[in-house]
Amino acid sequence: MKSRALISHLADGHVHSGESLASRLGISRTAIWKQVKRAADEGYEIETIRGKGYRLITAVDLLESKAILGSIPEPLRHRIRLEVREEVDSTNAEIIRHRPAPGAPEIPVCIADHQTAGRGRRGREWQSPRGQNLYLSLGLTFHGGFAMLDGLSLVLGVATAEALEVMGSGQVGLKWPNDIFLGKGKVAGILVELQGELEEGVVQVVAGIGLNVHMKQAEGVTQAWDSLSVASPGVDWARNELAASLIDSLVSAADEFADSGFAAFRERWQQRDIFAGKSLVASQGGLAGVGVGIDSSGNYLLETEDGVTAVRAGEISLRVQL
Repeated sequence: MKSRALISHLADGHVHSGESLASRLGISRTAIWKQVKRAADEGYEIETIRGKGYRLITAVDLLESKAILGSIPEPLRHRIRLEVREEVDSTNAEIIRHRPAPGAPEIPVCIADHQTAGRGRRGREWQSPRGQNLYLSLGLTFHGGFAMLDGLSLVLGVATAEALEVMGSGQVGLKWPNDIFLGKGKVAGILVELQGELEEGVVQVVAGIGLNVHMKQAEGVTQAWDSLSVASPGVDWARNELAASLIDSLVSAADEFADSGFAAFRERWQQRDIFAGKSLVASQGGLAGVGVGIDSSGNYLLETEDGVTAVRAGEISLRVQL
């Protein structure tokens, strides 16, 4: 977003003359006009008032690394290596490209205002409009090999739900294995990617969260969805504060998971299970039954005619049977 500096100055909603903007930004008034036009092309509504200047009509919620870090409590703040980008292909990919060497103490976190190739589960496109939502990825390291990662995506779902609830969202629902529901539909999704097992069972993981914050429309999305500002309009959903809360909750949950395993999260997940007690059918495998929660490894349990059957994450997805 090349017009970010201009938008920052107009964010107060007041009228600013072209002369004052040119002086602040160190460019010509003609360049200011070009910046205004570029911002309009990017979706910002800017009113041009003849003889007075420009006023931003669109409400903005800019991402600022300093504000995010300042809201993260000590001592976690010093463990975070934060990068806030205006645009990336995907925040997960950015973490993978610039991840520190194994053994480095910091936790890399990438937050973007816009993704050009955001991804959900099974390679699906993730809608990533500019300036409206939160796209956040972090690199985590675990010791114990792949076997100890059972249930990790569910753990991160619990952490996301708890962060939103603390900020005032109300009860958040979790849909197995990695979707977060609020209001009329899905507000967030989690994508966990394993980078490989290193020496002595050290595993590197990239966890990405796509969270709808201010979005009010999405083209081509067929499933029910919602956003925080629509589902919980009484909360001031500032993206910087939201990002800090998420980072705090996600890292704390990852630390607890590394120390205690999935058992500490099982009941917390099941309290938010939107599938519990509902008739479900697997999208693959021809399995149908009533949802009865998750087992100690995070597999979903169905009460079928043949007894309780576990559905493994990554094999099939569940849908409510109509």
